[in-house]
Amino acid sequence: MSGTVDSNLLGDGSHRIGRLTLNAPQSLNSLTREMVEIILESLLAWRDDNTVAAVFIDGVGEKAFCAGGDVQALRDSCVAMPGGPCDYAENFFAREYLMNYILHTYPKPVVCWGHGVVMGGGLGILAGCSHRVVSERTRIGMPEVTIALFPDVGGSWFLNKMPGHLGRFLALTAANINAADALFCGLGNYFLANEQRDQVIAALVASDWSSGDSDATVAALLKDLPAGASMPQAQVEPLMDEVNAWVEGDDLAQIVDRVSLWQGDDPWLSRARDGLMNGSKLAAAWIFRQLNESRDATLETVFISELRLAAHIMRHREFSEGVRALLIDKDRNPQWTYDTVASVPASVLDGFFIDAPGAPVLELP
Repeated sequence: MSGTVDSNLLGDGSHRIGRLTLNAPQSLNSLTREMVEIILESLLAWRDDNTVAAVFIDGVGEKAFCAGGDVQALRDSCVAMPGGPCDYAENFFAREYLMNYILHTYPKPVVCWGHGVVMGGGLGILAGCSHRVVSERTRIGMPEVTIALFPDVGGSWFLNKMPGHLGRFLALTAANINAADALFCGLGNYFLANEQRDQVIAALVASDWSSGDSDATVAALLKDLPAGASMPQAQVEPLMDEVNAWVEGDDLAQIVDRVSLWQGDDPWLSRARDGLMNGSKLAAAWIFRQLNESRDATLETVFISELRLAAHIMRHREFSEGVRALLIDKDRNPQWTYDTVASVPASVLDGFFIDAPGAPVLELP
């Protein structure tokens, strides 16, 4: 899959705006290793450039900011080296997680324009930015359980900080949320119409940065703009009692049984139930454990643990089978290794949470 990132400096003088635009619309701006490297190189250069006041990240096209990583390329790497090490896939994650960490700790304001589909690796970028804009057509999700991956790119960090058990719910069910939901759970902090994008960029370029507080300058700009579209109806907040009740407790098998017995008529909850029931039971097990073990972890520890888990997943057949069924053959009939979460052996699950021999090391600054 081809794709690039357009990296440009806007304006002139001592307060320019760095703009990164994901440019792979044919794949909904899915990230390749090359795209990650361009983002990383630009962020690091602009971080140390005193003439750059802020960064703006968006995607080409009306459909998506970013639908995630290029999972077909990851699968190709896994198929080429069964049991691993899977060089391309594992090093992709190492570089992507470094990029995510840089965003979370960036010393300058970073605005992410989260319009359209924002999933997987795209959500990792959005969640890492200091100023997160969502629009009338934002659709956020972490659908990894459906392909036997896990909500990575810092998901172990930001999902655990959501209200109640919402983060666990989204991780296990692959449920999508909209802009109103994103504001509720903290993934978004501004709502604007997509047609206001150029206006925001122009305003950033023309901003007065003399106060010395660039974060406050960007926040005031975004907050003072009246939204040019109507907010979509909230899905999550009205259903938080059900969300919490579905996934509370420490026994994953009981949670899955509880969800399977639900017989309500809410369409959003129905899709969430189906996401968990049709997803990989092995993936549900490692998702549940990863979130629990990362609950009180530092940001650095989160990304180190995610890389360890990702390396093991790349070496297991479950991920390749999930991508095959959903994205390659598209028969939607994955042959999962286990039929239930209760049948996943503890020894097998434990093996995903130890160091993977030959895996890359996450070198954080």
